[in-house]
Amino acid sequence: MTFVPVVYEHAAALIGRRPFEVSRDAGLLAAAHVAAFARYHHSPVVAGIDVYNVEAEAYGATLCDTGGSSIPSIEAPLCRTVDDIFGLKSINPLSDGRFPLVLAAAATIRATCPAATIAIPVSGPFSVVQGLMGMEELLYATMADPDHAREALMVVARHLVHVIDVIASQGFDVILFESSASPPLLSPALFRRVEAPALALIGQEFRRNKGEGLPMILGGDTLPVLEDILRSGAGGVICPAEVDRAAFMQVMERYPEVEVRVNMRPGVFAASFDDAEREAAQAMDVARGHPNTCIGSGVLPYDAQPEIVLHISTFIEERLR
Repeated sequence: MTFVPVVYEHAAALIGRRPFEVSRDAGLLAAAHVAAFARYHHSPVVAGIDVYNVEAEAYGATLCDTGGSSIPSIEAPLCRTVDDIFGLKSINPLSDGRFPLVLAAAATIRATCPAATIAIPVSGPFSVVQGLMGMEELLYATMADPDHAREALMVVARHLVHVIDVIASQGFDVILFESSASPPLLSPALFRRVEAPALALIGQEFRRNKGEGLPMILGGDTLPVLEDILRSGAGGVICPAEVDRAAFMQVMERYPEVEVRVNMRPGVFAASFDDAEREAAQAMDVARGHPNTCIGSGVLPYDAQPEIVLHISTFIEERLR
């Protein structure tokens, strides 16, 4: 059982820069994650800051700087209705939006940190459409005509299959992020009807091409749809702090080949050593006795204290002896 710090915008803090600045510059993005790896020696190193915006920007959405330590946000919806999704052209990650920047940064990280596993984040279909339309409009469209919404997600899913294939051909790992689709944002029934087919298309194509499951990161109360996620071809999942974790791990006993990252509540890493120790001990109690399991920090906040992160790594190692 290992401890895996989850580092995105926190990497910017380690080089004294704002997340927005780092997200727009390949050199800064690489430097931030090289600094994070030098500090934490974590795996994988995920070359991203604002992992849910890259695809929407590649389709043509405009991002804005909201100031301070916040990550970039989408300025305005690119698509007014679900029908607009059907007219989108497929993304080429070698040329569109910030994908070339991310790939260049990942290549630099790989060259600088040969011991690191480098992964590229890719948003799932529901998260992409949410970024393009806005959550309220997408949820309304999903409830009004679930089948039409499902077909729109399938369009984006086919585009994402191509994106993932290109990234994998560059020698990088891929992690799919899809928390926008998690209950309670999307009901379990709508998840199965609208989201699961698109997720399965991506997962099955990845397994066909790579011979392994695709890590699928969905936060929130995922227990009601956990088996749907697993049947979609997930090779790794997170056990979020929000779920009934004992019940979650009971389901995972039937899927020993799937890696589970039991997430801590990330706020403790900006709080105190005692809070972090208590949270780590609880996560270890959940994970203990289950194969193929690690402890995750959750997404470290920008202002996480490196001393607490390093302390928890040592704390977990010592408790396992």
